[in-house]
Amino acid sequence: MSQPDEEIVLTPAQVRQTLERMARELDADITRPEKRVVVGIRRGGAVLAQGIKAHLDRLRGMSFPIGFLDITFYRDDLDTIGPNPVVGATDLAMDIDDKRIILVDDVLFTGRTIRAALNALFDFGRPELVDLAVLVDRGHRQLPIQPRYTGQRLETGNRESIKLVELPNGEHQVVRRVLG
Repeated sequence: MSQPDEEIVLTPAQVRQTLERMARELDADITRPEKRVVVGIRRGGAVLAQGIKAHLDRLRGMSFPIGFLDITFYRDDLDTIGPNPVVGATDLAMDIDDKRIILVDDVLFTGRTIRAALNALFDFGRPELVDLAVLVDRGHRQLPIQPRYTGQRLETGNRESIKLVELPNGEHQVVRRVLG
């Protein structure tokens, strides 16, 4: 259900279809599957990374390693998010040195989250390359960061937010909210 001040941008069915399309695009570009690792940025990117991984596993008939990255302490705005930030677990149990990372996030906006994720990722090793996959690219970049794989591009205003929202049934949709 959406609130009066929000619009559903992607329904759960559209999120599933978009992830499947993105996985097919990724699969077409994979030349060395044994080096590929899927890494989701907590929180929304982790959920999407699991979906992309499931599709890639099915398409390739193998199981890709998956990890999750919390970037809370790598953010450049930590002082603005309050005294008790919500910190999730980083789980990169695999060696990422010389691997080809598929870094997954839900919404790309200024690029600062991705910059923080790259800093965090490189604290765990030195990947051969990092491909960025995002469900929604809303523009307004402040840093020179561009995704290689994009689910949907949306024109947005600075007074809007785009969020991946979990529904009571466990599915996810993307909503646009006008900020007050």
